[in-house]
Amino acid sequence: MPAADADPGMSGGSEPAAPTARGERALSVLWSFGKYLGALLPVYLAGYYGFSISVVLLGLMVYMGWKHSRQQKATRLRSAMYLLENEREFTTKKVFRVKTDLPPWVSFPDVEKVEWLNKILQQAWPFIGQYLEKLLVETVAPAISASSIHLQTLSFTKVNIGDKALKLVGIKAHTEHDKRQVMLDLYLSYAGDVEVNVEIKKYFCKAGVKGIQLHGKLRVILEPLIGDLPLIGAVTMFFIRRPKLDINWTGLTNLLDIPGLNAMSDTMIMDAIASHLVLPNRLTVPLVADLHVAQLRSPLPRGVVRIHLLEAEDLTAKDTVIKGLINGKSDPYAVLRVGTQIFTSHHVDSNLNPQWREIYEVIVHEVPGQELEVEVFDKDPDQDDFLGRAKVDLDIVKKARIVDDWFNLSDVPSGSVHLKLEWLSLLSSADRLSEVIQKNQNLTSKTADPPAAAILAIYLDQAYDLPMRKGNKDPSPMVQISIQDTTKESKTCYGTNNPVWEDAFTFFIQDPRKQDIDIQVKDDDRSSPLGSLTIPLPRLLGAPELTMDQWFQLENSGSGSRIYIKIVLRILWLSDDASPTTPSPRPPVPGSGSGQGGVTSEVNPSGPGGPVKPQPTRPQHTTPDPEFATEGVLRIHLVEAQNLIAKDNFMGGMVKGKSDPYVKIRVAGITFRSHTIKENLNPVWNELYEVILTQLPGQEIQFELFDKDIDQDDFLGRFKLNLRDIISAQFIDTWYTLNDVKSGRVHLVLEWLPRVSEIQRLEQILQYHSQQSYQNKVVPSTGVLFVYVERAHGLPLKKNGKEPKIGAEIILKNVTYKTKICERSTSPRWDEAFRYLIRDPRDETLTVKLSHSWGQVLGSLTLPLREVLAEPGLVLDRWLSLDGALPESQILLRATLKILDTQLAVCRGDASNDGSIDEVIPRWDPSHLDLKHRSGFSISNDNPNSTGQVKLTTGYSTEENRLFITVHSCRALAACSKDGADPYVSFILLPDKKATTKRKTATKKRDLNPEFNERFDFDFTLEEATQRRLDLSVKNSVSFMSRERELIGKLQLDLDQIDLKTSVTQWYDLIAETN
Repeated sequence: MPAADADPGMSGGSEPAAPTARGERALSVLWSFGKYLGALLPVYLAGYYGFSISVVLLGLMVYMGWKHSRQQKATRLRSAMYLLENEREFTTKKVFRVKTDLPPWVSFPDVEKVEWLNKILQQAWPFIGQYLEKLLVETVAPAISASSIHLQTLSFTKVNIGDKALKLVGIKAHTEHDKRQVMLDLYLSYAGDVEVNVEIKKYFCKAGVKGIQLHGKLRVILEPLIGDLPLIGAVTMFFIRRPKLDINWTGLTNLLDIPGLNAMSDTMIMDAIASHLVLPNRLTVPLVADLHVAQLRSPLPRGVVRIHLLEAEDLTAKDTVIKGLINGKSDPYAVLRVGTQIFTSHHVDSNLNPQWREIYEVIVHEVPGQELEVEVFDKDPDQDDFLGRAKVDLDIVKKARIVDDWFNLSDVPSGSVHLKLEWLSLLSSADRLSEVIQKNQNLTSKTADPPAAAILAIYLDQAYDLPMRKGNKDPSPMVQISIQDTTKESKTCYGTNNPVWEDAFTFFIQDPRKQDIDIQVKDDDRSSPLGSLTIPLPRLLGAPELTMDQWFQLENSGSGSRIYIKIVLRILWLSDDASPTTPSPRPPVPGSGSGQGGVTSEVNPSGPGGPVKPQPTRPQHTTPDPEFATEGVLRIHLVEAQNLIAKDNFMGGMVKGKSDPYVKIRVAGITFRSHTIKENLNPVWNELYEVILTQLPGQEIQFELFDKDIDQDDFLGRFKLNLRDIISAQFIDTWYTLNDVKSGRVHLVLEWLPRVSEIQRLEQILQYHSQQSYQNKVVPSTGVLFVYVERAHGLPLKKNGKEPKIGAEIILKNVTYKTKICERSTSPRWDEAFRYLIRDPRDETLTVKLSHSWGQVLGSLTLPLREVLAEPGLVLDRWLSLDGALPESQILLRATLKILDTQLAVCRGDASNDGSIDEVIPRWDPSHLDLKHRSGFSISNDNPNSTGQVKLTTGYSTEENRLFITVHSCRALAACSKDGADPYVSFILLPDKKATTKRKTATKKRDLNPEFNERFDFDFTLEEATQRRLDLSVKNSVSFMSRERELIGKLQLDLDQIDLKTSVTQWYDLIAETN
């Protein structure tokens, strides 16, 4: 005891720690005893109740399998984390040994590594975790608790997304296919230490996730591109193929790691993800208003591929005898996959060279991106043996139209499969329907279904006023859509009689002349009908562009029950210009195909792995996108302005000066600026601008006026015009009032130029243009030239004997465009389109230069536009020989010239001749335009009491048995005060003693050209509607004590004077009330 006596302070400090240590050891012993007892308890119970020893062994096997699965998942997660953290080191080591399992930015040169974006994600990851935690706890948990009485006590006890951020392994941008969109492929990789725990206190149940792996390619489409902020109309995203998912479960969900259950659980989760984010499903987020989101969320397919599964050769023998001493054969069958579409052929008994001769049709939603995957298996009683796979990029099929070739099977010693792939375009006209059906009857196949002549896309939007269930309860409606023997179901909308489904369905149609669409609206129990509808497809054949987009009255339902559906029919057409590649014999070197077992860039005419032979035939004409040469030209004539604000004041504003005005015009990302006129509040510019535009929803033209100053230019006003209104009007000559300033207006002449192919109009238009002069020295265009550069053939090699990287420059006067640079090839393919404004096609020349990476010139083409003028329809489409190259060097392009007609050339140009006018164009009447005409523009009429105009649509829907009146807008209203007026529209249908038909629009503040766009429905028969009289007033919203005038103008209209069945849209004069 001396030591204790020597240091009493030490002994006193250790006394509290000893009981704690002893307690922890005791707890550890008890926990170990409990675990052993828990392990032995099932064995004891099995013996006590007399169970067989096999039950104990079965339980032991399940436990061992679960333990093994957990260890494998943990190992995979740790390996994935290590790989992402040490990607550069791993890539450097692997690149010298094998090219598999490398990041996309290594394997594909057009995939960019975006390490800067990963750094941003890593920095923001904790804050993303805070947002997700708040979302789960405050939004998701209450929603789940309210959904079921059993889940009322559910709560998230822990939400931690960990330190490992989502990583973008690479990004690939596609900008060459559609100039109105940006398409991005994001290669995602996430191996995270996320931890989420859930508890249901009522049942003492705990579950959770600890660690997730997700790897896949997410496609993001930014469309449409617009000429105003935010520059992008909407963002659409989806996975082209199912991503790879791996989850580590905790708590009660540990059971999901039992062998058999783990694959099932992962599949169910992937099915849930696929139902929202894997093609054909898309997630669309609109960024601007007035956008057709339905067309972005459920667009029409790009096309249809008809797959002829013909035969295979030299397959591997799997049915061996005496443990492989005697080789047998195989019973092969094929599985074909395109996205979520899967087909299985019949199996051929004991044959290593089977012939299937089967036809399948698949819908292609996205090219490039989607692939055809063919896997061959040997049919066995237990587990089928793998015989190889091949992949084909469907973008190649789209470009070639027909691919008839052998494809090596990968991952096996030998074998190849013979496929014939046909790209079927979608026609919006039924003119060739009979020809398509006749061709299909000549096709023979061992499959039961005959080839389709068309596809039918049905967009199920919503329903209105469905009948209630028994007990006056809201139904939970769903829809069954049937065509012949195929039935598809929508999702269920719970607890509403006004459901919104927003579902899309696609059907193959064998003969639309003989088939019907059967639509059944039912309650979620599938037994209580809520309404039905039958639409004969022949009715659709007579609709414009084979499309119906409207409300339909439901049968066997309520009187007001209706459903809104968009139905689009497209005829499947194989291009006449398509010529198949000649199929070669089976490749002589078995298994010599690429690692992916299919086509990677261009189709080898002799089959993958076979001897290269020249392609026997080449396409004689180009195959541009259907949107080629559909753009139009807008001509803007900036004439003058009046009554602008004086900004150049002196002595603190005591002496009024003037302004030095100029105009900025912004449209589709292009900015025009006028010259500055010194010290003038009524400037005359007389300047002309022209721009080629694609018709996009919501596109606007913005005009801004400024006063030019030495330091900062002063603002003089602005206004915007909608391109859609200009296109519908074709020609506008009017004044527009400036917004956001006290005074000022601008005089514009706007013309959406008609495009014609009659060369006879060219001389007349050129003569008119020669008589015009503009301050900015612009010569008006007489035409627009569309150039589609598809491919070249037989180009020379570089000086060092290597194949060149070829790009094309297309030059017209001082405007030059460049194509992309194709990888090393003497037969490059670009598939790019360009457009030019043409002053005089008789004197202008198009030049095309081909070069290696914009350096060494490999050939050129000079094309005078006079040659295009001599072509039928002003379209030149053929192979053209190149100068300065080999004798066989040619380029395939299409040049389409459209003459830009103008009404002014007829109305004014002919008047200068002998007085005879060949064509009479009526005086332009703005009464049909849907424009915001400003107060500076007055419409001449014979009524001196007119106080403005109102635009109405009056009509009768025979399908809904309703009269409807739409109040669109007013224009040039009389001001009621110095601030203008706060107008609204009210009306009543006379005779109506109880005022039950009285209606009123919203009030628009300080606007003499208000837009309402409000519709009002009335349950009248057609006979009752024609007996009514519309009594309409446009009023100024005033307070009780205000002295301002309340009534702006009135209109009385007898409805029996209108053809209500045709729904007339018209401007009407408002009459001031007189005593």
